[in-house]
Amino acid sequence: MNERRARLWAGIDAGKGHHWVAVVDESGTTLWSKKIDNDEAAILTALGEILDLADEVRWAVDISGTSSALLLALLAAHGQQAVYVPGRTVNRMSGAYRGEAKTDARDAYVIAETARQRRDFAVIDVPAQLAADLALLTAHRSDLVADRVRMINRLRDVLTGIFPSLERGFDYSNHRGALVLLTGFQTPAALRRRGQTRLTAWLAKRGVRNADTVATTALEAAGAQYTVLPGEDVAGQITADLAGQILALDDRLKRVDKQIRETFRTHPQAGIIESMPGIGPILGAELVVAAGDLTAYADAGHLASAAGLVPVPRDSGRRTGNLHRPKRYSRRLRRVFYMSAQTSIICDGPNRDFYLKKRGEGCKHVQAVIALARRRASVLWALLRDGREFTSAPPVTQTA
Repeated sequence: MNERRARLWAGIDAGKGHHWVAVVDESGTTLWSKKIDNDEAAILTALGEILDLADEVRWAVDISGTSSALLLALLAAHGQQAVYVPGRTVNRMSGAYRGEAKTDARDAYVIAETARQRRDFAVIDVPAQLAADLALLTAHRSDLVADRVRMINRLRDVLTGIFPSLERGFDYSNHRGALVLLTGFQTPAALRRRGQTRLTAWLAKRGVRNADTVATTALEAAGAQYTVLPGEDVAGQITADLAGQILALDDRLKRVDKQIRETFRTHPQAGIIESMPGIGPILGAELVVAAGDLTAYADAGHLASAAGLVPVPRDSGRRTGNLHRPKRYSRRLRRVFYMSAQTSIICDGPNRDFYLKKRGEGCKHVQAVIALARRRASVLWALLRDGREFTSAPPVTQTA
């Protein structure tokens, strides 16, 4: 019968189909190492066996995404917490152990050993229902945006091959009317046959704004090309199909954006977050997903540090004051603060004033925006702490 230990460390090499779990004791000796199917019954069986080995088990996992969602939820349901050990850290630590083979069992052992020797890894919080919903919706939106970019690039490439002057005539990323035009007309000859009056009416009937201007631009492009290029008919069909798909994708994005907006605004701190200039419901939702529990940050510095906005020194010998971006931070959280800061400087106000001040001090655009993002992280933390919304004027302090 196995002797019960006071404390053990369990390293989990997570995967889509299965996980490998290795358990080590205080001396680094492996006590348990098995492959576990990513299935509730299998995970619960393994969980029971491991918890029987010790009074306390400290868990560590190298993936905190969808692959490990069921595992993390079951751990949380049984009062267990897991820390996140980045894959880069696991790769570096692997060199400290014998052997060069890379297997799931070895990776799980390295994860367990790393967690045993270090105490500075972030705890993985299983998201509440609202945060989980926002995580799924924002991830789905990112996929749709990526699909849209890919299709627009493909459309421009195909159109350049048969009608380059029309491809140059519009910005298809931001011009719905141009996409509507391509669903019906893709060649110079087809546009010339239609003519200005009938083309304008055709576009207006389909809800295109400034239909006359769109028709004029298209007919000017048609007047610049009379040569029929090889593959024109097939390329025209592909162009029309891509334009239709992009328009349909835009409708899907509108529905997802509406769902994100409605879901985000049920968050108790949504009003405070949205009051910050440059943060709308989409960036606000991404902030909630990336930052997690916003009340868990002890001070503004911790929030800014999590976003990679606090530089760290990398001194060497006599070289001091060498500050760089930290290696461990949330890229997604940094993007939220950077994008919102960049948006906030469009309009006059304290954000733009601070940005222009930094530019006047000799900072480049990116440096000034990052400095503003750091300042905004402090402001947001203070607003959340005090439970009040942002105002351009400083808060009035009460005197006794």
